[in-house]
Amino acid sequence: MKELSIKIKISDKEYTLKIDAKDEELLRHAGRIINEKIRQRREKLLTIHKDDLLAMIAFDAMVENLRLKQENSEAASRLTQMNDTLDGLLAEDIQP
Repeated sequence: MKELSIKIKISDKEYTLKIDAKDEELLRHAGRIINEKIRQRREKLLTIHKDDLLAMIAFDAMVENLRLKQENSEAASRLTQMNDTLDGLLAEDIQP
């Protein structure tokens, strides 16, 4: 594991992170997404306090994360059902 020190700027504050070099692009991309979400929220809610803005963005990210986990779980269940169906069909074809 090659460790790397990078700086990520989020909402006018710079953070130094020690990361695995292979994760650099992912983390930089995440920083860009967060800053874009901050910009979008600021345009809609001009008078919102910075702490409230960041809390709302964290909340939105958690909701999105939970939705994706639920969708993945449902997809995994459907795949398991399809696999079971295919196994049953194959077993029927194998039997004389």
